Amino acid sequence: MKIVLLTLVSLLLVSCGSAVAVDYEKNHEWEMYKSYQYYREMNSGLNQLDDVRVMKAIDSTLKQKEFIRTDYNSYWIAFFVEESLSNSRNTIGVGLGSGGGGISVGGGVGIPIGGKVINQRITIEVRGGDELVWQAVYNGELKEKATPAKKEAYYNKIIPMMLQDFPPEQ
Repeated sequence: MKIVLLTLVSLLLVSCGSAVAVDYEKNHEWEMYKSYQYYREMNSGLNQLDDVRVMKAIDSTLKQKEFIRTDYNSYWIAFFVEESLSNSRNTIGVGLGSGGGGISVGGGVGIPIGGKVINQRITIEVRGGDELVWQAVYNGELKEKATPAKKEAYYNKIIPMMLQDFPPEQ
């Protein structure tokens, strides 16, 4: 019984984890290049303040991987975000019930708590010239009324996860 319970809890924890989908050009020579720059005309779908937050998180992560941001670069980086607004999936359940004499009646309702959330699909693309050589996609949630500090913490958490496998090992 303990093994079954442990297996179910493990599966639940694994299924709730966030996943980053990564794709890349397997024939690209990754060891040769260590410089990058962002596209100048990039429409990310974010406001200018969030653009800066994402760029700082990317810069910090790539600096740890010994990449240099320069105008004479090997890679062009672009990121874009698709957003949708939804109610929080956290709810409080309220139920009523009655029974007796072999007859029972029940009802229940879930009351949403936590306000609205912004569902984000974040994509980071790395191009060598005009060719897409690496891409990561992440689906996450951010509170609609998140403070600037919470937004910065959110991007500082997910961007390193997205860039964890960049550049790919040969």
